[in-house]
Amino acid sequence: MAAGDSAGARGRRAREQALELARRSREAWELAGRWEAAAEAERQVAATLLTLTGTGWRLLVDRRWPGTRTANVDMILVGPGGVFVIDVKRWRDRPGVENGHLVAGGERRDAEVARVLAMARTADEKVAEFGMSPVAVRPVIVFAGHRLDERIGRVRLVGHPDVVHALVAEPRRLTARMVKVVSEYLEEAFPAYEVTVLKGGSVDERPEATALFDVAEVEKAALDSVLHAPIERWMTFLHPDQVAVVRRDWGGPARISGPAGTGKTVVALHRAAHLAARGSGRVLYVTFANNLPRVQGQLFRRLAGHFADRVEFRSLHGWAQAFLTERGVPVNLNSRRAKDAFSHAWMRVGRDSVLVDVEPTPGYWQEEIDYVIKGRGITSLEEYREVARHGRRTALQTAHREAAWLLYEEYELLRKQRGVADFNDVLLAALDELRERPADPPYAAVIVDEVQDLTLVGVRLLHALAGDGPNGLLLIGDGQQAVYPGGFRLADAGIALKGRGTVLRTNYRNAAAILDEAMEVVSEDPFDDLEGPSPNGRRTVDTAYDGGQVIRAVAADAAEHDRILVAALRQLREDGDGGDGEGGALAGAAVLCRSIREIEHYHRVLTRAGLPVLRLENYDGRPVEAIKIGTYHRAKGLEFKHVYLPRHDAEIRPSADGDPARERAELARRQLFVAMTRARDLLWLGSVRR
Repeated sequence: MAAGDSAGARGRRAREQALELARRSREAWELAGRWEAAAEAERQVAATLLTLTGTGWRLLVDRRWPGTRTANVDMILVGPGGVFVIDVKRWRDRPGVENGHLVAGGERRDAEVARVLAMARTADEKVAEFGMSPVAVRPVIVFAGHRLDERIGRVRLVGHPDVVHALVAEPRRLTARMVKVVSEYLEEAFPAYEVTVLKGGSVDERPEATALFDVAEVEKAALDSVLHAPIERWMTFLHPDQVAVVRRDWGGPARISGPAGTGKTVVALHRAAHLAARGSGRVLYVTFANNLPRVQGQLFRRLAGHFADRVEFRSLHGWAQAFLTERGVPVNLNSRRAKDAFSHAWMRVGRDSVLVDVEPTPGYWQEEIDYVIKGRGITSLEEYREVARHGRRTALQTAHREAAWLLYEEYELLRKQRGVADFNDVLLAALDELRERPADPPYAAVIVDEVQDLTLVGVRLLHALAGDGPNGLLLIGDGQQAVYPGGFRLADAGIALKGRGTVLRTNYRNAAAILDEAMEVVSEDPFDDLEGPSPNGRRTVDTAYDGGQVIRAVAADAAEHDRILVAALRQLREDGDGGDGEGGALAGAAVLCRSIREIEHYHRVLTRAGLPVLRLENYDGRPVEAIKIGTYHRAKGLEFKHVYLPRHDAEIRPSADGDPARERAELARRQLFVAMTRARDLLWLGSVRR
């Protein structure tokens, strides 16, 4: 079904389809007679499911369970909704679910759930060979003669009369081509279960046929369907190497890294689904930006909705504030009044100090406090004198550090007098509280996306929350995409990866022309990563998507620039080349700006031109026929078919000499690089002549 449809529309289509399928049941019942050896219940269910084959589904019946001598899988059904591993039961007593257990006749039947889960895990392993994620494999127990629709973890329990309606209502994940190649692959992986009884009663098990199916053919079909497909399909298929990362057992904290567009977030979401399916504990998926959890949570519900209640999507500061509120710890967060306290502190002790000899802009020194002093949890001048300021390329002498510390102390004094906290105070308070009283119940796992944008205190907080246990803490990020100044090393947080990490190197998001253009922006800039510095921004990245279009629009003045931008967006709407079935042309378009001030300007420009606009802070990932507009920072972790960057080069032009100026220019180029790599098919770069 098309993404973004309402539940009511999905329900109506499911009912209409079920009625059509029911009309086929008499013919299907006769066809099912070919399985004469099957139990009556299996034949009955098979006859019902065969009605689906008239609408593009494929059914395999009575298949050998690989890895066992005589066990079989009743049915494997492959269709638009994925792969369904089906076990059929005919019980006299009515089945039900009590406290998370399958029961019938007053007895627990958990062994049946464990059996179908084991079958599904075998299917997981088979489809992982060509890149299908385990989230597309669904274990199902069908009960002949009963009506129910329940879940126990990953396993769906459904009555025979309800099974067709339940399966056709699943989100569409596979194209018709993929249904064909996946079912043919599984037909070889799970061969027909046939035995010959020899003289004396011994059993001769026929050997499994030699595999003739080309896995590379399936991989190619999957990749072709993913590159230009709605999100359900690229959420269904990953590269086999990525699937291996999703399923891997880590002995402690681990990290996934890689250049922009290599699928780190997609892998992380699949990892969350994998962990939720394996256990009953809570999984926390956390990132820095406030808008990302809404988008990621929405994507996750579309990816693995039946695990949605097991995975909590939060921003780091949002989680910390909720945690402190739950514990009854008062923290009066007021960033506006905190900034006012810094301004007064700068006026008192900063503007006439030696700091202006290094950098006269007060914002630089507020960042020094936010990302180095408080962001690293430094509590004494002695510690600050010695600390390595990763990511801050401007060297500070002892006198400068002493002046910066004095500014920090003045700021803290004024902030406390006003009775307000800044964002760092929230994290510091949460870390203190967590060390005093650990989370109860603890999270089974913590997944941290865009970790490079956190402060050291933030990483320490999440490390304290997850611990060093197996599969507990997973960090995802890339230092080249850091959009905030300052940095740290994982060793500073007490995190030792010890080889528990992987680097993704194939870009699946950006068309080759777009990626080349973006890489040119940062190719000469060194950057700090979580485990050490990288001396050069030129990185080796494989691309899976050729083509793409980069348009440079150079205007004589700002007014002409804005007219060209409006004309380009109107043309996009008229052409109708938009959202891949997920809305109209503008559903896949975004205008990204360097600042809030620019957002306000372009929001007015586009609205006056009659173009619909949606702020990124209000965007939750669902297709909307409107141009998304937001800052480069807000766009982190997102992607769009068409990206427009007005006046993109205003802050990356050659600037004055000096370390602070070079530092600002490098940061601006990284931010622009992030914005450029949000584009999939088209990148529009606007400029005004100097």
